[in-house]
Amino acid sequence: MAGQVWTLQPGRTIAETSDAFLARDMAATTRRSYTQTMQRLADEHGDLLVGALDGAALDAFTTVAWGACAPATWNRHIATLRSFTAFARRNGWLAEDPAGVLERRREPADRTKAISRASLQRLFRRDDVALRERCLWRLLYETAARAQEVLSADIEDLELDNKRLRVRRKGGDSDWLHFQSGSARLLPRLIADRGAGPIFLANRRPAPARAPASLDRCPVTGRGRLSYERSAYLFKQHSLKVSTTAWTLHQLRHSALTHLAEDGVNLPLLMAKSGHESLRSLQKYARPGAEAVGAMTASHDPARRRR
Repeated sequence: MAGQVWTLQPGRTIAETSDAFLARDMAATTRRSYTQTMQRLADEHGDLLVGALDGAALDAFTTVAWGACAPATWNRHIATLRSFTAFARRNGWLAEDPAGVLERRREPADRTKAISRASLQRLFRRDDVALRERCLWRLLYETAARAQEVLSADIEDLELDNKRLRVRRKGGDSDWLHFQSGSARLLPRLIADRGAGPIFLANRRPAPARAPASLDRCPVTGRGRLSYERSAYLFKQHSLKVSTTAWTLHQLRHSALTHLAEDGVNLPLLMAKSGHESLRSLQKYARPGAEAVGAMTASHDPARRRR
């Protein structure tokens, strides 16, 4: 349980130390990610004393567990293990840091993740897209927010007059997302006469055995909160109607930041809008896309200026 006080003594196992590590106060999304890594470690070495964990054992474990994964996946697990061993050292349960031997992998830059403005407009204008999806996509693009931040928001967090939405950021901090007229026109239609509960709802009421927590259920309709998995699937399916490749919800955030950068918005403002905590993590989004580079190249073509 988050906030629980742990009093570990020498001789505790990796599994017990992992439980203490995961019980700290952290964002729900972070806990889910950490749990994936720690569960795998506990399954393999849970009975080992945490003080006996060394670099060779940890290196062999990570190679078998995630050696064949993509660099981004590998780096996510490595970051979790480093955080875990740092936690154990701070509490005096590890003398040395065995994660020091683990090296991050270079993540190849993908310059094609931003969706063109024209492609997005074609998708937004389709008549076969439900109101809920059109509203969600517009809101994600106009706010440049993470999908989970928007899906977790409630009607009580919404200020339509000010065109802003209060959310819990990835690290757990509260922040305002600012949206534009497109979302402001769609949101009242989506919410209708509901005064509380999740903004985005699933299509059907859940079976009693699978009823969500009260915070994730609409008090008016009884329907649960729309899941990330369902919204991601629908976006992928609709994107294939206007593109030869499937798009992800994250590309709406990526595209928004890329387009704002192309329009000359400076990095500090982009950082404030996106909720990034470092310029380094933001810069992979805030670079002009292929269309902008192509347009710039054409505009500076000497042959064009002679015509």
